[in-house]
Amino acid sequence: MSQHSRRTFMKLSGGVLGGIAVGTTVTAAERTDRFLVETKKTSAEALESAGLSVVYDLADVNMAVVEGSESALQSEVKRQRYAPDVEITLDDGPAVQEADYESATDEPLYPLEWDKQAQNIPEAHEISRGEGARVAVIDDGVLGSHPDLEHAYNAELSENFTGDGNGIGPLADDHGTHVAGTIAANDQNEEGVVGTAPAAEIVDCRVFSGPSASFASIFAAIYHSVQVGCDVANLSLGAYPIPRQAQGSFYGGQLNKIMTYANSNGTLLVIAAGNDSADLQHDGGVISLPNEGAQALSVAATGPIGFQWGDEGLEAPPESPAFYTNYGTNAITVAAPGGDADLDAIGTGVPYFNDLVLSTTFDPVPADTPEGTDPDDQIGSYGWKAGTSMACPQVAGAAALLVSANPDASPNQIEATLKNTASVPEGYDKAYYGAGFIDPVAALRK
Repeated sequence: MSQHSRRTFMKLSGGVLGGIAVGTTVTAAERTDRFLVETKKTSAEALESAGLSVVYDLADVNMAVVEGSESALQSEVKRQRYAPDVEITLDDGPAVQEADYESATDEPLYPLEWDKQAQNIPEAHEISRGEGARVAVIDDGVLGSHPDLEHAYNAELSENFTGDGNGIGPLADDHGTHVAGTIAANDQNEEGVVGTAPAAEIVDCRVFSGPSASFASIFAAIYHSVQVGCDVANLSLGAYPIPRQAQGSFYGGQLNKIMTYANSNGTLLVIAAGNDSADLQHDGGVISLPNEGAQALSVAATGPIGFQWGDEGLEAPPESPAFYTNYGTNAITVAAPGGDADLDAIGTGVPYFNDLVLSTTFDPVPADTPEGTDPDDQIGSYGWKAGTSMACPQVAGAAALLVSANPDASPNQIEATLKNTASVPEGYDKAYYGAGFIDPVAALRK
């Protein structure tokens, strides 16, 4: 069965396999209590005086996130542009049961990491392990106490941008924890998985409180990432489709402003392309954000079929396009391992999940734990997920390796190196790859 014919299997939804669908199909819902405002002709003090609460003052890009009534806003910013905050509401893909791997916390799991093998990560570590690089994970929170992440987690610089009062770290879902492990899981503790840049530092920027995040929170997290000196920011999230007019026009313009600010101040933005099987090059009057914003390094997903379960070896190689990935020659910067699946194999008893990406996750503390244990705590574990959300941190990790090896390189130079050393696999359509499938070793040697 060809990789491209499998694409027809998935028309019911943009699919992320195993976990919340961060970075897939969304619907945009207006919030009437929170607004994003241009502030060229006003100030935070004036907005406060008008009865508005300034949630985030993004002074360097002439923007602010405010809460209050629209009438109060209109009276203060008559000549300023503003728009109601738009939430990224996530649409889960088909549920895929994660397989139990009871020895995951006891034995090194590198043999199951086809993604790291395809990128020759051990060879890359002979040149760089990401020392000195700082990566923001703008997501639903990172479990900093995970045995494979506690060495990298910077709690002091981490922040919760949701306003839910629950502090940093994850609530119930382990999406951001999975992403962080792909970037920086410890390679020297003789357990678990290996991250692409295990010596890099992780800054946890939580923008999800439940299944949705707002653009305002994401803007504030990007701004914070720049302010605390992050070299790379990973955004495994997105909104699609957004009409190019109305919401798309305002948010596209403001997004371009803050993304350009990040890029010009040393923070490379690596963003998932989305999981809708959509041709972003020819999708008419809609836009995918933030991956189609200015300065975005937009990442498509690839994956194998048959890794350690096919009777006759791999049916498709790790660099083949995943069935769910968005594509489009000018909309994709590079492609990276995000996991794939033969949907016909699900439920047949074969370990189809081996074609997904294995990384750090967590389980809730069992209800029957000893007295004094917090039932809201999480226990570090390992699990499989797939999506452009999983491909994105592969590139963020590779960028961290390059930052470590070339600390004076600008975001544009890091991106150019990743692009110039990537290549489109023979026999595949460039629309799924942009510059090509990433090659961290070649990038480090360039």
